[in-house]
Amino acid sequence: MEFLILMIRNGIRPNMFTYSSVLRSCNGLPILKQIHCSITKAGLESDVFVRSSLIDKYSKWGELQNALTTFNEMETSDLIVWNTIIGAFTQNNNGDEALNLFKRMKKSGFMSDQATLTSVLSAVTGMALLELGRQVHVHVLKYNNQDLILGNALLDMYCKCGSMEDARFEFTKMVEKDVISWSTMINGLAQNGFSHEALKMFQTMEASGSKPNYITMVGILFACSHAGLVEKGRFYFEKMETIYGIKPGREHYGCMVDLLGRAGQLNEAVKLIHNMEPGPDVVTWRTLLGACGMHRDTGLAAYAANRVLDLDPDDSGTYSLLSNIYANTQRWEDVEKVRRTMRGKNVKKEPGCSWIEVNKEIHAFIVRDDSHPEIEKIMREVNCYVKRLREVGYVHDTSFVLQDVEGEQMEDPLLCHSEKLAIVYGLMVLVKGKTIRIRKNIRICGDCHLFAKLLAKMENRNIVIRDPIRYHHFQGGVCSCGDYW
Repeated sequence: MEFLILMIRNGIRPNMFTYSSVLRSCNGLPILKQIHCSITKAGLESDVFVRSSLIDKYSKWGELQNALTTFNEMETSDLIVWNTIIGAFTQNNNGDEALNLFKRMKKSGFMSDQATLTSVLSAVTGMALLELGRQVHVHVLKYNNQDLILGNALLDMYCKCGSMEDARFEFTKMVEKDVISWSTMINGLAQNGFSHEALKMFQTMEASGSKPNYITMVGILFACSHAGLVEKGRFYFEKMETIYGIKPGREHYGCMVDLLGRAGQLNEAVKLIHNMEPGPDVVTWRTLLGACGMHRDTGLAAYAANRVLDLDPDDSGTYSLLSNIYANTQRWEDVEKVRRTMRGKNVKKEPGCSWIEVNKEIHAFIVRDDSHPEIEKIMREVNCYVKRLREVGYVHDTSFVLQDVEGEQMEDPLLCHSEKLAIVYGLMVLVKGKTIRIRKNIRICGDCHLFAKLLAKMENRNIVIRDPIRYHHFQGGVCSCGDYW
């Protein structure tokens, strides 16, 4: 920056190479805006590399509107600029706008390249839109169906959309595989509930001569955790550094805390947390808190919750989880105390929300929200299905109702859970035999899990639910998680 000022004072006109270099060194939004003005005065805003650098820098500072304004200021005649703006919105988790820009690009007559398709696949993956992902796959086939980077992006998309059949097919036909290919499949299988298959794939990976990396070992430990393989998880964790040369990080410790917590070995989990070299973060303590809820250890739950709130005082999920734990043990005074604290700190509980894709449109359902145009019909169908399921043994699990009420009153709130509404809507509008795919923002509760299992069997329908932790594949009355999640 200092040399740029000296250069201008000496009467030397900066060119596109000057500004491309200066933009790379820019370390603040006010300076970035000053440089942008200088670029405009120099008449270089139309240069492909300068314009791309500007868009990239604005997006990295979270200034997406400024990035889009820079892009829209003049007609774009270069694919590099299109790729930069699409990538900017993808990296800032604005998949909708990234896909809209991709459509604009295609209408303008531009052909996609690897950078375009990688960004678009990443946008689709973030929103878990399988049908849209399959449409993008067609563009990949037109471009180059043997490109390793795009092949890995496709694997990631199919895994995170919960379509392991497609992921397995793509993986099998890949001519070249690298550690990212193997890691993506191992993590995908583990998160979708196919833990034993993930561990078998790891053995195949080792036999192929490919060495695991940091992410591979996260997938392996995740698989052990969700399959309840305590000893195998311990083995991989303890040998990570000596056998594979990978130093355990927070994600690995988090998986081990989850593994031990699920197995009821809470004291060992606490000991491991205190011995963590990077030091525990919010996620680690929250993992322990979840395990305390599973095993109804209210004393340790309060300790874990306080550690979370020390690090993040406004974490609404922790207050809710602690409230749930107290409610499950009928400690209603403690439930009220937690709620008073939340009100005093103005902490709002995140409502349960589920999304389902139907005919390229996203339908959202929020607990106790009646804004969906067909909500009355959906609720009637929910009640009808509940009555039919009761005939085959379905009984509401009322431990998930967080109120001090009794009898049928306890069942009413469970009917409004967002995933139930989304599942039933899917049954109403999707053609018979089509898999119902749902995404939700909070962990699925036991009552909705049982509802989905029985309904999948009764209707002979596959149901896939993706929550923040993992995927649940319901088929024939069973779930891929084995009721262990």
